[in-house]
Amino acid sequence: PPDCLAGSRAGAAAGCDLCADGAAAGRCLTCGVRLCRFCCRAHRRQKKTASHAVTELENTKDCSQAGKPLLCPSHPTEELQLFCEQCDQPVCRDCVLGRHRQHPCDFTGNVIHRHGDTLRQLLKSSQQHVDTLEDVLSHVDEMGSAICSRAEAVAAEICLFARGYVKAIEEHRDRLLKQLEDLKVQKENLLLLQKAQLQQLLLDMRTGVEFTEHLLMSGSDVEILVTKGVVSSRLTKLNSVAYSTHPNVDDRIQFSPHERAGQCCGYEVFGAILNKVVDPARCALYGEDLHSARQNQLSGFTLLCKDTTGERMGWGGEAVRVTITHKDKRDCVVKPTVCDNGDGTYCISYSPEEPGLYAVCVCVKGQHVQGSPFTLMVKHKFREHQGVFHCCTFCSSGGQKAARCACGGTMPGGYQGCGHGHKGHPGCHHWSCCGQVKESSECLCGPPSDTSQRSLLRTVAL
Repeated sequence: PPDCLAGSRAGAAAGCDLCADGAAAGRCLTCGVRLCRFCCRAHRRQKKTASHAVTELENTKDCSQAGKPLLCPSHPTEELQLFCEQCDQPVCRDCVLGRHRQHPCDFTGNVIHRHGDTLRQLLKSSQQHVDTLEDVLSHVDEMGSAICSRAEAVAAEICLFARGYVKAIEEHRDRLLKQLEDLKVQKENLLLLQKAQLQQLLLDMRTGVEFTEHLLMSGSDVEILVTKGVVSSRLTKLNSVAYSTHPNVDDRIQFSPHERAGQCCGYEVFGAILNKVVDPARCALYGEDLHSARQNQLSGFTLLCKDTTGERMGWGGEAVRVTITHKDKRDCVVKPTVCDNGDGTYCISYSPEEPGLYAVCVCVKGQHVQGSPFTLMVKHKFREHQGVFHCCTFCSSGGQKAARCACGGTMPGGYQGCGHGHKGHPGCHHWSCCGQVKESSECLCGPPSDTSQRSLLRTVAL
């Protein structure tokens, strides 16, 4: 009917009785209030109204149902027109006279505004959280998109870097192979040149030898005497030709993968071909015990190998030969120990048994290094002091008149030794055996066989 349709439209267009912000979408059959969708959900969640029957207006087939009064579940003939504050639920008049007799109650129209304001505040606070969560979710989605975009950009950078790096490594590889090929050709050419020279020399030698042998076997005396001068001159000249008994080059070609090789295509690359050849004339000797040593004391020096350009060799393996021979006693030879440090340096250690002057030869590949040969002076072993390090003889001997000291100091009153401030006293502590004023010094007294010097001294035993 038209009146029913009009009533239905009016009920659907009515607002929420609790929040007044949304259109009524449902109705609480227990409370009799119109509720929006948010308040419907809140009505079902609250503990006090969770048992109320809430129905949706659009699902109500009876158009007059929206405006129909709600009846009390306990008293079906009575309308719910009152609200119990203590129980927080709508009640009828019979309920107030019954189990709600002592409870504070009021008409629903008088309390709806107060309860609606409370719901509105909660709704407002909840709506703020909803807006905040929506913004956060939007930012999260935006960040996810940004991460994907950034990851794609970085992946492109990585691929570009890797392609450039691979290209640089390939170019460096080709450059190393080119260097290796050039080095191989250079060594082969040197060997071919040496081979041609040796073959020519061998041919000349064989020709001279065969001619001379034939002359001596088949020639007459006159023929031998006539050609002797030419043959002798030829053989002498051939014998004087200098030639190397070893190949002029070696097969030492090494690759060092950890060697820095500069930059290639803007990238730092590693790996280099090592082809340094040691040059004995540029090698160096250094060390504190290079020219002086002590008898029966371990000493040594260091050999630094360099290549033809004067740069240090970065590896070992060279044939180093060291000889140490006494100049006055040819049969007195010191056997040194050569330690290869693997970095182009070699430690040579030795312990001479006889004092005197030695000749030291250091050779690399059969050639003397720079500064070789050189002389080495071996002194007598360190002479320990036989006396005492004292201030004076008078104090250290307990006042003995016969105690003497090498400082030569004397005291009056028949004392043969030294005393503080008396004649000959050095004015400081000194050794009684030789007069040295430095406690860590070497004794100046001669060897024990020097009885003439020792007879003038008398050590003091503390």
